[in-house]
Amino acid sequence: MSVLAVRVYYEDTDAGGVVYHANHIKYFERGRTEWLRDLGYDQDVLMKQDLCFVVRSLNIDYKLPALFNQMLSVETTIEKMKRASLVFEQTIRNADQQVIAHGTVTVACVTLSSMKATAIPETLKEDLLGAL
Repeated sequence: MSVLAVRVYYEDTDAGGVVYHANHIKYFERGRTEWLRDLGYDQDVLMKQDLCFVVRSLNIDYKLPALFNQMLSVETTIEKMKRASLVFEQTIRNADQQVIAHGTVTVACVTLSSMKATAIPETLKEDLLGAL
């Protein structure tokens, strides 16, 4: 599991100081990006290799509001890996460890030039398996 600390900025909130619902998706994206980086894979390097991950589906269950200036943690784990896709379980928690939101995100591995699904490269797959 990877954990990323995120502070809620004013720009993340609505007029009531509550994080706008779509920004949870941004926090999840940052969590997956940093999780890959921790494994030694920067997305810009993968893109130069004509490879990228795109979101195929996303499901979020909002539990509590996240508020302006709170520190949050974004937990990221792989739930399942297939030949050309990954299913992530992601949870956003507040400083009291209460669940703010929980999401399941499926990403597909695609060839950047064609945007067609492709198998996850073996070396990357081995590193991903080690992170399970």
